[in-house]
Amino acid sequence: MTWLILGLVLFLGSHSTRIFADAWRTRTIEAWGEKPFKAIYALVSLLGFYGLIVGYAEVRLEPVFIWQPPIATRHISLLLMLFASILLVAANIPANHFKVRLGHPMVLSVKVWALAHLLSNGNLADIILFGAFLVWSVMNFKSARARDHAKAQSQAQVSDDTAQTTLPKISATLIAVVLGAALWGLITFVLHAQVVGVSPLG
Repeated sequence: MTWLILGLVLFLGSHSTRIFADAWRTRTIEAWGEKPFKAIYALVSLLGFYGLIVGYAEVRLEPVFIWQPPIATRHISLLLMLFASILLVAANIPANHFKVRLGHPMVLSVKVWALAHLLSNGNLADIILFGAFLVWSVMNFKSARARDHAKAQSQAQVSDDTAQTTLPKISATLIAVVLGAALWGLITFVLHAQVVGVSPLG
């Protein structure tokens, strides 16, 4: 459990500087340079990811069950994971409706992923792991939207002639949906059982 918690602190902590210390992050990048900062950031993230993977694997050997999720939550989780997969793909495809309207589909994907796994898992390790990611994603999305709002207010002072607005494209949205559904199918029917050792289909 110690490795799991330490890994979560390092991994999510390194990804939380814009939430809790955005000004410090900006000053540090200016002082150190962008590449050294990103190098240290990546190192801490990798150490944290390693720690949470090792810790989670160890805790799963002796699970502590808090509650028994009903069968219906599996079906809900599968549906939520479809949305999470689409949002994940949408984060990497320019000008789709999800990215234009929501602004941060990657963070929303993590939020839906964490919620889906919380609903379908009732042991202590899962609650800690996915609960931590859910709380982080909620705070991250709120922080990112606040930065978007501040940026929009500053850009409102720009004249209409120079202001640029990204318009969503149906073709890009369809690509995101199709690829996201394909990713969901690959994870659900193949990868989840091979990598995690548990099939989401039961």
